[in-house]
Amino acid sequence: MSAAAALSPAVVPATLQTFIAFDFGTKHTGVAVGNRLLRSAQPQATIHAEGDARFVQVAQRLKEWQPDAIVVGVPYHPDGAAHDNTARARKFGRQLQGRFGLPVFEVDERYSTTEALAGGARDPDAAAAAIILNQFLQDLP
Repeated sequence: MSAAAALSPAVVPATLQTFIAFDFGTKHTGVAVGNRLLRSAQPQATIHAEGDARFVQVAQRLKEWQPDAIVVGVPYHPDGAAHDNTARARKFGRQLQGRFGLPVFEVDERYSTTEALAGGARDPDAAAAAIILNQFLQDLP
């Protein structure tokens, strides 16, 4: 992960305007897009693929939306402790940066899926990605 990934959204360069977010899961990866101007995210169709097939679909989304940066939700236990999926999501972020060369920012995504389900989301993975990206966008200066 780049040095930028460890920085808070408050120090994201103003030149980064459009973002795509991923809510990583081992079988499903939620997707959302948003921009700095509107400070809101829109869920997109969830990626239902694993391994290289997932990255093929990610590449298609990046080509379609042409974001300036990527936001990845990283899950933690309620007490803030890391777990197996924390490491998987962070690895996914490093892979995205390595494959696509865009800045990658991490967002603590505790409870995003729970919030999406509580809101009645039809596609909870995509809704969780939108929650993650909205949180990121709201924290930008």
